Amino acid sequence: MPDRCEVLPGDSVVARRGGGLLWVDAPGSPALVAALHACLGVSGLGAERVLAAVAGQVSVLGGSSASFALVLVDTAGGSGNGVALWCGKGQPAVDGVPVSGTSVDGCTLASGFQLGQTLYVGPGQPVPTMPPGVAYDLVEGTVPGSGAMLQLAAVAHPSAAAAPQAAPTQASSFTAGSDAGFGSAGSSGYGATAAPARQQDDEGEATAFWKPETAPAPVLRFDDGLVVTVDEDLVLGRRPDNHELVTAGSARPVPIADTQNVLSSAHAAIQRNGREVSLVDLGSLNGTHVAGPEATEWTQLEPGVAHPLADGDRLLLGWTVITFEQQPD
Repeated sequence: MPDRCEVLPGDSVVARRGGGLLWVDAPGSPALVAALHACLGVSGLGAERVLAAVAGQVSVLGGSSASFALVLVDTAGGSGNGVALWCGKGQPAVDGVPVSGTSVDGCTLASGFQLGQTLYVGPGQPVPTMPPGVAYDLVEGTVPGSGAMLQLAAVAHPSAAAAPQAAPTQASSFTAGSDAGFGSAGSSGYGATAAPARQQDDEGEATAFWKPETAPAPVLRFDDGLVVTVDEDLVLGRRPDNHELVTAGSARPVPIADTQNVLSSAHAAIQRNGREVSLVDLGSLNGTHVAGPEATEWTQLEPGVAHPLADGDRLLLGWTVITFEQQPD
């Protein structure tokens, strides 16, 4: 199973890039946020030295009120180690246990700690459970949030090796009364002992049916790298959590960072009807616009009127550009 990063709703900042995961609450300190964000791409043996250098600049860049938790994950070679720096109310945790480290220039630095199944960054408090309907998978990008929980894929230990398969006990041709295949009763395939073939009239044949694979769900690809899967109806905006579609449980909120205050709390909705996906303006103040892949001008949507989306369509919400991607049937 691939990594999955679930974001808690809130007014702070959560960012993910490469092997880095960041939560920061530093209002009025854009220089500190930028410095921490730049660390997300750091990896390798120099990561600890970089974070130590950042720790020495925190008081200058962010003052005493800044809080953050930054973790750089290194799974190269199956090591599954982490390097972390946190300050103020910030606290990383592995499998619900807070990470411990040493004090460096008013911050706390930890390196070489083992990763587990979950990695949390956020305020230092008991790790919260994700409320249903408000979490989404942050693949990459920067979004508003009060913390994040990274469900880590299993890291193979370098000493682990696949167990050898058992050899067949005797040389025997494969016989089966149906197309059930290897490993079924009555076969002499790998992992099974040869047994006499059953009479055809013992019981009816077990037929193996082919099941076609379902097409992957469409995605919204934001201009900052965030990718959101459209596997259900969505409400997009600055603070979409309280919209009636979300509170009724019929849509999932997708908060969008809005430093220019040009987005409405619930700006637009993405609605699914089978394979068809539509965009609806929810009466936003500055409007919702759409353009085809080759279009040179934006078209403003009429509030409340669904506009069907096609692969490659671009959406404009405030100053945020989103590309709709859908594989053909």
